[in-house]
Amino acid sequence: MDYLNISARYFVIFGLANKKSVAAAIGSTLLEQGGKVIFVVRSRQRQETANKLFPQSPVFICDVEEEEQIVRVKEEIGQWMKEHQVDSLAGIVHSIAFANYSGGMKPFHETGRDDFLQAVNISCFSLISIANNFKELLSVTASVVTISISTTRMAATNYGYMAPVKAALDSSLCFLAKSFSEFSEIRFNAVAPSLLKTSASAGIPGYVDSYLYAEQAMLRKRALTTSEAADTAVFLLSDRSSGINCQTVVVDGGMAVNYFDRDIIAGTTSSS
Repeated sequence: MDYLNISARYFVIFGLANKKSVAAAIGSTLLEQGGKVIFVVRSRQRQETANKLFPQSPVFICDVEEEEQIVRVKEEIGQWMKEHQVDSLAGIVHSIAFANYSGGMKPFHETGRDDFLQAVNISCFSLISIANNFKELLSVTASVVTISISTTRMAATNYGYMAPVKAALDSSLCFLAKSFSEFSEIRFNAVAPSLLKTSASAGIPGYVDSYLYAEQAMLRKRALTTSEAADTAVFLLSDRSSGINCQTVVVDGGMAVNYFDRDIIAGTTSSS
């Protein structure tokens, strides 16, 4: 029995970089469940990577920093759908984020305007633009899922201005769902995982130490896996989550309730 009702339905995934990407894990799970996946990546190099990882799936190129490319890729995918007699898309995954850390970490109040606005454009506005441009390709009950973070209220110095950007992304869900409700039942939700081992995270200064701390803060003392975040995303893409809308679903292994774990406290006080 196809419990999730995903078999033979089409999904577009934005943001695959390599095999460690959340987007790759979501794509793999959808395919395992009988779904059909269309990938959209940023560059020709990433297209080659995606073709190797998923040779059975079409791969298109779009740098979402340029809105005209979103318009173009929508037309290309729409044409591909006509040629392959695909009536509509069952869902879209937005797994895209970018922050410019090339100049090193700075105090939050020294965040550069251009860096902040670029991060908002790529990480948040791109979801709004994708939703708007792809709305005619989506089924009336489609699901749109983005990837957020487990908390935007934790002032992690090495994450910098990306937390406020992700907060804007989370807030956008309810406004998108509300405006889309005028003509559809399309849902907008986010998966909010705690720290993951991805190539994108490797570019964040001090990330490894934060990752190791998060692992100890989890109730199970074992880090979250990318596949666990992906499983939640696939559930939100499926009909089995039809009653969930405008939500940010936290996937953190219970980390948020365990900052005062006795072992963590003991390790901190013993070294002071």
